[in-house]
Amino acid sequence: MRKRRRTSARAQPQTENITRLDEWGLTRPQQRLLMILGAVAGVLVAALALTLAISAIGNDYVPERATASVIGTEPRPDTYKGWPSSKVFAPIAQSKADPKPLTVKDLFATRTLKEGRVTLRLAATRLEADCAMATWGQGLADLLVQGGCTQVARGLYVSADGRHVAQYTLFNLRDTASADTLVNTLTTLHRGGWVRPLQAGKAVFPAGGHTESSGHAMGHYAGLVWIGRADGADPGPKDDFVSLSLTVRGVEKAIFRRIVAVSPAPAPSK
Repeated sequence: MRKRRRTSARAQPQTENITRLDEWGLTRPQQRLLMILGAVAGVLVAALALTLAISAIGNDYVPERATASVIGTEPRPDTYKGWPSSKVFAPIAQSKADPKPLTVKDLFATRTLKEGRVTLRLAATRLEADCAMATWGQGLADLLVQGGCTQVARGLYVSADGRHVAQYTLFNLRDTASADTLVNTLTTLHRGGWVRPLQAGKAVFPAGGHTESSGHAMGHYAGLVWIGRADGADPGPKDDFVSLSLTVRGVEKAIFRRIVAVSPAPAPSK
């Protein structure tokens, strides 16, 4: 009896995963490959969540914000953490191996992102070929030119309760080295250069409000997460910025689909 219950418990999530992958339009060989990659990515995401949670618990330091003379009127995050690319993204290390241009439909077809208790709804999108137009700061503009940036996509989200805003930005760069350089350099560069926020009704980043961010290199792509409270206040006990960050990264499913598209199909099981 115990053995049958354990088998049933394992079969249910597997069936749910296959149903979801069918909805993405993936073939069964592609599904097997994506599930293998997803297992590795899940470990990485869990490690990221643990790292951020530990940092939030054990760090009471509040960084001093730059003066208006330094950043002018442009909004920027108060905190930033960069993460280099992992081996999971090796198949798309070079843009020439993944030449299909990004589209708004690829990235933002899912208008509602959910993770645990967090629900984010898409409020605005924009896709541009001129990467510098979506950013401010000469240092960042130069870095994007050096990295061979050909596209930048932005999606603005607002939480279901209207309490939080989140923006996901994805840069299409030349290679992994360029993406790693971007997310690492922003550790200090974000004080003098950052992405411009989209606006849609009440879904805006308040001027001078507290916001937090992170950068994630994924092969030749670099994704920037930017989150904050809609009223600009500092986060309190009810503000789970770790979960918000993980939720908006649901956009990155499109990157995993690209890994599947360029990877050799796994050999059929005997």
